[in-house]
Amino acid sequence: MVTGKSASSLVRYVIATVILAIMIFPLLWMFRVSVMSAGSSISIGDFFSSGFTLANYADLFAGDLITRPLFNSLIVGGVVTLGNIVFSLMVAYSLARYRLLLNKVLFVTVILILMIPAHIVIIPLYVLMLKAGLYDSYWALILPWLVNPIGIFLVKQYIESIPQSMEDAARVDGAGDFRVLFTIVMPLCKPALAVLAIQVFFTNWNSFLFPSILTTSDQLRTLPVALALYQGHQAIDWQHLMAGSSIAVLPVLILFVFMQKRIVSGITAGGIKQ
Repeated sequence: MVTGKSASSLVRYVIATVILAIMIFPLLWMFRVSVMSAGSSISIGDFFSSGFTLANYADLFAGDLITRPLFNSLIVGGVVTLGNIVFSLMVAYSLARYRLLLNKVLFVTVILILMIPAHIVIIPLYVLMLKAGLYDSYWALILPWLVNPIGIFLVKQYIESIPQSMEDAARVDGAGDFRVLFTIVMPLCKPALAVLAIQVFFTNWNSFLFPSILTTSDQLRTLPVALALYQGHQAIDWQHLMAGSSIAVLPVLILFVFMQKRIVSGITAGGIKQ
């Protein structure tokens, strides 16, 4: 006999399964097209009937179609992520521990920046990169994103939940501010820093608009820009394009699967006051 509670749970599971199927089907379709023979039809009828081949992936890595953009995305994403961890931690620590009027004003500006859409700064940033001589360089892809206001807010909230007694004990032993920050506070902030690192890396890995505007040379194209500009000789080469898209998606999926628990713990722990 099915009770009202079990029936309600069954309905929720059915709805969740349908939503999951709708969300995951585009990914399955992308991976399926990426292993079809070049020039094959990508209609729904060929989803099961078409053969499998890894030649599309081999073609991408054989030339310079994806290797250089993949390298650029890894370099830019890695450097920007590392910079955000260090600089956001330093700014957040000073805002959380030093109760000065200036710090309160600065924190208000951080909140206000969060209210401004990033696309509003496209033209000022473009002009700034031109005047600074950094346009079409790695610096244009890295410098503007080394500090993230969301990261400052997240890490500040987390630091405020950490008891200050351990820092005071370290200072009694003669430790300076930088030693306290990087040997005491930073290890305790690993959950929040992990969330920040994942969020920043995902954002920069998938970024298309700013890299396409701030660079023009083929050697500086990131992976999303290279995929957007990839075309076949006479028509869209869907098999190779989906193979490149699959390569772009796989690192994100793998990282999310292994880090999902840390993401949830980092987000929730920052909101708990001790």
